[in-house]
Amino acid sequence: MKLLAVSKQQHAESLRCAHAAGLVDFGENYLQEAEEKIAALADLPLIWHFIGPIQSNKTRGIAAHFDWVHSVDREKIARRLDEQRDPALGRLNVCVQINLSEESTKSGTALADCRSLCATVSTLPNLCLRGLMAIPAPLTDFDSQRQGFHQLAAEFTALAAVHPTMDTLSMGMSNDYEAAIAEGSTLVRIGTALFGARSRSQ
Repeated sequence: MKLLAVSKQQHAESLRCAHAAGLVDFGENYLQEAEEKIAALADLPLIWHFIGPIQSNKTRGIAAHFDWVHSVDREKIARRLDEQRDPALGRLNVCVQINLSEESTKSGTALADCRSLCATVSTLPNLCLRGLMAIPAPLTDFDSQRQGFHQLAAEFTALAAVHPTMDTLSMGMSNDYEAAIAEGSTLVRIGTALFGARSRSQ
């Protein structure tokens, strides 16, 4: 189980303190904000994850500065990241984002389309297909939370049998991580429970 500290809208010094406490994986949603923190913390051996929606005009910066991308949801974005990734940096680790609740306000490919997208990502030389990610609709009931995560976990198991590089099931946040862990999450994305309320507006 890996803990990904969601550090969007937190100051660089908060991340430095988190690293001193043992955290190395940090997740950012906004490219410009992330670039500033990556530069400010360049002296630390941190692993940077991009977890926000991806606009086409942001792929070059994401490909250049991040180790992981959790929010690839369409072929166009995957191909742009592959083309813009410097091979000298090593392959960019990718999770395909699934829109489990089919909410129009959320990014992510439909569950029915994820196998095709994963197949495409697996062929791109500068990307490494690592797993699936989802942000389900907010629910407060533990059993209801588990139902959505169970669906994603079943799809992950099926895909991992086909794609041997898939080892990451990125699901669970501050309000539902217990249900996610119960359904087999290998990585939880925690922000508020670690840092408290966000310290600056975007």
